[in-house]
Amino acid sequence: MNDPWWLVVIKIVVVFVGLLTWTIFNVWFERRELGKMQNRLGPVMNGPLGLGQAVGDGLKLLFKEDFRPAKTDGIVFNLAPYLTAVAAFTMWTVIPIGGQVTIFGHVTKLQIADFPVSMIFVMAISGLGIYGLVLAGWASSSTYSLFGSMRATAQLISYEIAMGLSIVAVAMYASSMSMGDIVGAQSSTMHFGSLNVPLPGWYGLILLPSFITYVISMFGETNRLPFDLAECESELLSGHITDYSGFRYAIYFLAEYINVATVCAVATTLFLGGYRAPWPFNVLWGGALDQGWFTVIWFLLKVQVLIFIVVWARAALPRFRYDHFMSLGWKVLIPANLGWITLIGVYHKALNGSLPMYVLIITAVIIAAIVLAAVWASDRRGAAEEKRSHTQTGSTGDFDAFAGGYPVPPMPGVQLPELAGLVPAALEYEGQVASARRTADETEGGD
Repeated sequence: MNDPWWLVVIKIVVVFVGLLTWTIFNVWFERRELGKMQNRLGPVMNGPLGLGQAVGDGLKLLFKEDFRPAKTDGIVFNLAPYLTAVAAFTMWTVIPIGGQVTIFGHVTKLQIADFPVSMIFVMAISGLGIYGLVLAGWASSSTYSLFGSMRATAQLISYEIAMGLSIVAVAMYASSMSMGDIVGAQSSTMHFGSLNVPLPGWYGLILLPSFITYVISMFGETNRLPFDLAECESELLSGHITDYSGFRYAIYFLAEYINVATVCAVATTLFLGGYRAPWPFNVLWGGALDQGWFTVIWFLLKVQVLIFIVVWARAALPRFRYDHFMSLGWKVLIPANLGWITLIGVYHKALNGSLPMYVLIITAVIIAAIVLAAVWASDRRGAAEEKRSHTQTGSTGDFDAFAGGYPVPPMPGVQLPELAGLVPAALEYEGQVASARRTADETEGGD
C-alpha cells in the first residue's frame, strides 16, 4: 500500500490496542445485554455502569496462579493458546476499517495491508486458529479436553467449508478477492435489469442465501451458542480448556471475543458494505458522511450490531444436539451453497449473453427440484427409521442399551423391560401411600 514503515507500525499498534480495549467493552456489553434479556441487572457495581467489572476480571486472570497438570505435554500445552491468539490478531491486518484519510501529511487507507487474495488469507488464518483448540485438547491430560478438541476439529472441517462456499459467491459477484475491492463494489446502487433501486448494493441483500450461510457458520467457527459444542459445560466441563488456568486461560478468553469481532467484521466487509455509510446517510450533504474518519464510525457500528445479534442468539437459543449440528453443516448448508453458486454462475453467463436466459430458468427449476427431493427423502428416511425402531422394540419390549458397544438411550415410545413391571407397582404403592395419608388425616380430624 506504499505506506512508510512508521505509519504501518502506528496502524499495527492502534489495531492491537483497539482490539484489547474493544474486547473489554464487549465483555461488559454481553453481560449487560444478557442481563436485560434475562430480567437481571448484570454488572452495575464496579465503575461507571459496571465497566470496571470486565477490567477487574481481566486483571484477576493475569495475576491468578497459573499451573499445568503433571501429565500434559509442556511445549504444546504452552504453545496452543498463543497460536489461537496470534491467529485472532493477524486476520485484522487485511480488514479495511475505514476509507482514505490523511495521517501526518500522508494520504493512506485505514487498512494495514491488502492484496488480491486477502479473502483466502482470512480463511487460511481462521483455519490455523482452530489448531490452538485442537492442540490444547491433545496436549492435556483430561478426556474432556480431548473430546472437546475432537469436536473442534469436526466443526473446522464442516463449517469452514460452508463459510468458504458463501464467500465464493461474493468473489464471483465482485470479480475480486481483495477486501478493498469488495467494499468498493458495494458502493453502487442496486440494479435489476434497467431498474435502479436507491439502496446500496450490499451483497447481504443481493446474495442473501450466502449471507445467511455465513452468519450461521460464524457461530460454529467461534464456538458460540447455540454451537459451543467444543466446550459445552453440560457435557465436557470446559472442553479443550479444562486444564487451563490463569494467564493461558485468559488468552483463550481474549481470542474468543476477538474472533467474534473478527467474523462480524468480515461479514460487514463482505456483505454489509464495509465502512461505507448506509442509505440515506451516504447521500446527505453531498456524501460528506461517507468519507474520511466518518467511515470508521460506520464500520464499528455495523460490527457492533452483528455482535449484538451473536449475544442475542446466546440468550434466545438452546444448544444444538451434536448430530443435528453436523447434519446442518453437511446435509443443508454445503449442498444448498453448491446449488446457489451454480445458479450464480449460470446467471452471470446469461447476463453477459454467453447463455440464453431460459437456461437460467431451467437451472433454477432443476436445483429447486433437487433440494425439495433431498428434503423429502430425508424426512421419509427419518420416519421409516423411527417406525422400524418402534416396530422392532416397541411391541416386544426387548431393548439392549449396549447392543452397539456404546450405551444409548431408548428411542421414543420404547419401554425398558426391567422397568415394565416396576411402573404398575410404583403406581400401586403411591396409591396406598395416598390412601394411608387420607385415613390418617381423617382420624386426626375426628380426634
